[in-house]
Amino acid sequence: MLTEDRAIEQTDAPAGRPVERLDVRELGPPQPLKQTLETLVEMDEGVLVQYNDRVPQFLYPKLDDRGYEYDTVETDDAVVTTIWE
Repeated sequence: MLTEDRAIEQTDAPAGRPVERLDVRELGPPQPLKQTLETLVEMDEGVLVQYNDRVPQFLYPKLDDRGYEYDTVETDDAVVTTIWE
């Protein structure tokens, strides 16, 4: 079983930066996308860790357009996506 913290370690997210977590597993579309993008605007050079119940496929093009890097790992309990500049 892959825990969420181990999933973060398996991504390419840079170490040593502040980490902010956002759990959107209980939200219906388009709230996960909206909340994730709003949170990213408010962050300074940290890593956002989004916990979702599905792969955020509609988020990826938005992140690409804004110049963010990201990596996603699936666990037993969540889809964990790390996002950073």
